[in-house]
Amino acid sequence: MQAADFQFLSALIKERSGIALSSDKTYLLENRLGPLAAQRRLNDIAGLVARMKSVRDEQLIRDVVEAMTTNESLFFRDGKPFELLRTAILPRIVAARPKERPLRIWSAACSSGQEAYSIAITLLEEEALLAGRPVEIVATDIATSMLIKAKAGVYSQFEVQRGLPIRLLLKYFTQKGTNWEIAPRLRSMVSFRQHNMLGECAGLGRFDIVFCRNVLIYFDEPTKKGVIERIAQVLAPDGVLLLGAVETIIGLSTRLEIVPGAAGIYRPVGSGPRAAVA
Repeated sequence: MQAADFQFLSALIKERSGIALSSDKTYLLENRLGPLAAQRRLNDIAGLVARMKSVRDEQLIRDVVEAMTTNESLFFRDGKPFELLRTAILPRIVAARPKERPLRIWSAACSSGQEAYSIAITLLEEEALLAGRPVEIVATDIATSMLIKAKAGVYSQFEVQRGLPIRLLLKYFTQKGTNWEIAPRLRSMVSFRQHNMLGECAGLGRFDIVFCRNVLIYFDEPTKKGVIERIAQVLAPDGVLLLGAVETIIGLSTRLEIVPGAAGIYRPVGSGPRAAVA
């Protein structure tokens, strides 16, 4: 790939998605965009770039950005956040809210929906604790193709085997040929929306819990700061933000602080001991 083509593509992807590509990621561009070039009947990535420079094809730009988003997802990924949700976060938040107030959870950059449905399963498994409380799970992603798959709620045998215990598979899914379809009740708990993490999120409403896991690792520091600031704006005063195991906001925000004894979980500064989940 020509250096000029890499610079053009990396700048475009950074502007549209926030994903920062270092110069050693040329292979990634070639692997992800080669098939797209072929699909568009272009000779190679150079032809793809030439096409974008000569014609303002918004659909092609969206396809390029979607091809570069990492869509790795699995049910109950990493395990620990969902255990903390069940044993510590939910009991505290439910106790602090009027029964009629909906519990609102955001699954940011939800990919093909496994995280959002894992959250929904966790809530259904704790129905007695919720005691009829309304629940709203909002799952967002930049990629239209991922949202279509997530809304369908149909997963292959390989996908359900990744992190989903057999008991929960049989309880919440129905086998359809070689695939598994999520139960209507579970699907109804989640609303999927297209959202770019670079954009304002106030329109999504306020949330008690935000899952934004394994997202920040793809951004440079200024982009991370902007994302965290926007999340902080929609987080309830005693809400919590859950990040990925290797992510941190240390040095990125003055509005959020780590919850003592709970790595990867953050709360608004000054929210006090009541927000502890450890």
